[in-house]
Amino acid sequence: MTTVTALDTERIEAVSATLSGALFLPWHEHYDAARQVHNGLIDKRPALIARCLGTADVVAAIELAHETGLEISVRGGGHSVAGRAVAEGGLMIDLAEMKGIHVDPVARTARAQGGVIWRELNREAAVHGLATTGGAISTTGIAGFTLGGGLGWLMSKYGLATDNLLSAEIVTATGEVLQPSANEHSDLFWAIRGGGGNFGVATSFEYRLHPVSTVFGGLIAYPFDSAPDVLRLFREFTATASDDASMFAGLVHAPDGSGVKLSALLLCHTGTLEDAEAEFKPVLEFGSPVMTHVGAIPYPAMNMLLDEGYPKGALNYWKSTFIRALEDDALDALVASFAECPSPMDAIVIEHFHGEVTRIPAAETAVPHRTESYNVLIPGEWIDPADTDGNIAWVRETYAALQPYSAERRWLNYFADDDGADAVRAAYGPNFERLVEIKKRYDPDNVFHLNHNIEPG
Repeated sequence: MTTVTALDTERIEAVSATLSGALFLPWHEHYDAARQVHNGLIDKRPALIARCLGTADVVAAIELAHETGLEISVRGGGHSVAGRAVAEGGLMIDLAEMKGIHVDPVARTARAQGGVIWRELNREAAVHGLATTGGAISTTGIAGFTLGGGLGWLMSKYGLATDNLLSAEIVTATGEVLQPSANEHSDLFWAIRGGGGNFGVATSFEYRLHPVSTVFGGLIAYPFDSAPDVLRLFREFTATASDDASMFAGLVHAPDGSGVKLSALLLCHTGTLEDAEAEFKPVLEFGSPVMTHVGAIPYPAMNMLLDEGYPKGALNYWKSTFIRALEDDALDALVASFAECPSPMDAIVIEHFHGEVTRIPAAETAVPHRTESYNVLIPGEWIDPADTDGNIAWVRETYAALQPYSAERRWLNYFADDDGADAVRAAYGPNFERLVEIKKRYDPDNVFHLNHNIEPG
């Protein structure tokens, strides 16, 4: 691999002079801050960071990478738990400062650049009483989230983030700038709706927006010894939930840092207040919660409820799997595993897929997960590096305990750095071979491989 000392520094200086942004070498004062991503477990050192401010900067960075022989990685919001946005010894194309957002309230669309995070896009859309499916954690970047599918509170009503993508701007491995949509480069448009960062650098996204301003939502927490009953209530409610109602279940810790274990339900309803209260009545009247924090709230606030639980710099290792059904044995296995978790930041979350997201044909986009189902996420999270081995082991053991119930399908954006080719195939199922063919067409040399990679044959 090319090293810093082998770089043509004169060429770097010449390119830097043309950029709207900047190039950071390892001794630059902004280098260390620029290479850090959300997951503190990731500690990689690129040979060069291209802090881009526009599409022309991205084109120049790709050309420079080809000239120097550096591997390319791409950072959008920097929230991917696998940390592949940072190229060890390579060139990191950093979109973090590309923050442009334009909302068209008449057409109900938004165009946003690749460094935007969901908190920013939600805020701009909310000015017009509009929204689209975004991340459950508002500090998540729109880019990787959308390219990987994009599940969230509005998916049962309006589909995934990728289902609301109308077009994008993509810079290919050769530096060509394309505008894939349903009418132009439609094969590439199909692939980027779930295919991750395999096909180029996504510098902007155009979304369809919907009339969502206030939702009924929040969190209800119960003592941990109520967990078996809470999870069975979750199973019962979600079996008949309307498109307006989204509910996730969680085994979590109290947010005060005490380490007290809780069972919880997270609610979101896009209908009227009366309809929401009526549909959620069995949940609102259930058991003896230790905390009930639900009501009418702005949609952007709904997407910020979990933010404090996922601070930047915390160490993270995650795994997830779809399961066939919420069998009693599977629920009991989750409760037993959570009882043994080593960190007061560890959690288990069950996400329910139903409604609009399941009505879209599996071949419509690269995302094939279109059946009513449950995805179990095991986010291991801790602060002290000395606790790394114990937390990774716990996540892996919990994941292994779920394998008898697994549907052998995986959600791309939850992959850890050690999830390999088999996991990628599980993420795409019947759509994998078509993705391989499109990869051959747009990136035959696999320039964009520092991702959850689809090899071009």
